Amino acid sequence: MTDLAIPDRVLFFPVTAFDAHDRVDADLVEQHVAGALAHEPGAVFAACGTGEFHTLSLEDVRAAVAAAVRATAGRVPVIAGAGGPLGHAVACARIAAEAGADGLLVMPPYLVGAPQEGLIAYVEQIAAASDLPVIVYHRANAQFSPGSVARLLQNPRVVGIKDGAGDVALAQQFVLEAARAQRDVLFFNGLLTAELSQAAYTAIGVPMYSSAVFAMLPEVAVAFFSAHRSGDTARQRALLEGFYAPLVALRDETPGFAVSLIKAGVRLSGLDVGSVRAPLIDPSPDQLARLAALLERGRELAA
Repeated sequence: MTDLAIPDRVLFFPVTAFDAHDRVDADLVEQHVAGALAHEPGAVFAACGTGEFHTLSLEDVRAAVAAAVRATAGRVPVIAGAGGPLGHAVACARIAAEAGADGLLVMPPYLVGAPQEGLIAYVEQIAAASDLPVIVYHRANAQFSPGSVARLLQNPRVVGIKDGAGDVALAQQFVLEAARAQRDVLFFNGLLTAELSQAAYTAIGVPMYSSAVFAMLPEVAVAFFSAHRSGDTARQRALLEGFYAPLVALRDETPGFAVSLIKAGVRLSGLDVGSVRAPLIDPSPDQLARLAALLERGRELAA
């Protein structure tokens, strides 16, 4: 399997629910994913960044991915995270295939910096571990040159690039490399709170983006997506100024809040998905109160 069709809709990155004993609550993950399907996401990215991939054991990954697969029942693709230490990443790829996932998001390797040859080998070894198509996450200690992207795109299993580095000029070169290779490649804006930068990415041929907000407030994420796709700049601006920019200001108060705030938002919306795992921390009572007010404002703007 090398094809991966993702409809032109919001991409959903669910949180991973933990129970009172810090175990993955598969039933709650399934409920979380199933409840969001009414808002028609284009794909579900399970056990990825918003799902606290950095904290998950292999059995945790299996439980979270399998729950997402059960919840979607084939209605939308499920993409599973694979990354970190190479052995862990390869095992995640095999587990995802066994659990019925439709593709992989290859995250950066653990800790080390590496030359381009090593980064290419890292992706290729994960891709070889299963028959699933692969999206490469360009960020942190896994940043690729245009030449490396050209080489990766020679592998038919590599079907997408997700940019989390924020260098728009470099992302443009990736798009050009795909055109030279005559490949239809899935390009994603994977920056934190990507809605704030999506106008720039759309302009260079990167139409899709991650939406962590969809996990806690899907109606707002869909409202922004619809306004962006229709060219309704006034509605986009209202959502950016009234909701997204204040959310980013709150997010930037504490490291790791790109995940912690989303999980807290899911809890505030009525689903007890538990706390984040260390080394992340939950918001303080004051931050939770401000987040709750922001969620209410977002709902008003989306209505």
